[in-house]
Amino acid sequence: MRNISISNELKSRCPGLRLGCIEADVNVEESSVELLAEMNIRIQQISESLSIESISKIPTIAASRKAYKACGKDPARYRLSAEALLRRVVSGKGLYHINNVVDQLNLVSITTGFSIGGYDADQIQGDIVFGIGKSDESYSGIGRGELNIENLPVFRDEQGAFGTPTSDSPRTEVKEQTHRFLMVLIAFDGDKMLGDEMQMAEHLLKRYCGAEKFEIRTIE
Repeated sequence: MRNISISNELKSRCPGLRLGCIEADVNVEESSVELLAEMNIRIQQISESLSIESISKIPTIAASRKAYKACGKDPARYRLSAEALLRRVVSGKGLYHINNVVDQLNLVSITTGFSIGGYDADQIQGDIVFGIGKSDESYSGIGRGELNIENLPVFRDEQGAFGTPTSDSPRTEVKEQTHRFLMVLIAFDGDKMLGDEMQMAEHLLKRYCGAEKFEIRTIE
């Protein structure tokens, strides 16, 4: 796994921040009937137990929203991906089916409340730093077009920004050709159970994505 670090600027504003990083070889394909069934069961459980108003009170969501405010970004205008997914579920819209790798990531996200980055690791150039977006940085979000990433927590490599907890970029998007996959669980509250959630992701990757050659690391 390439070197991944948290910038001093972001760490000073979010002192409890931890990253759960999983990298593995995967086979990207359409999601199996079994994966879709597992997703549907979880979607039903969430839709029956949560309301729109209660989503922001989930501890992982609340901590992430607090972190956005600490960085100078409005979490109501730039929704975290986990919150956006949960709002879709609770509103009865379900989840988009992308591919097995992205779908299992979304399953982990709605189950844990963590916003999760998912990247084609071979498209990342050099070391990764998780920092704060600048006013002069350009960024295209997947399915969103141009995204104002100023003051957003942002992942950068040698080519620039490629991921945020709101939306990742097409440059490192997981596609059919993706072979090496990097998954980053973003725990703004320093969740002590991060290891359990990473084990869940590892299990799903093995079961539904043929994942192997794992490298797993927690960054603080």
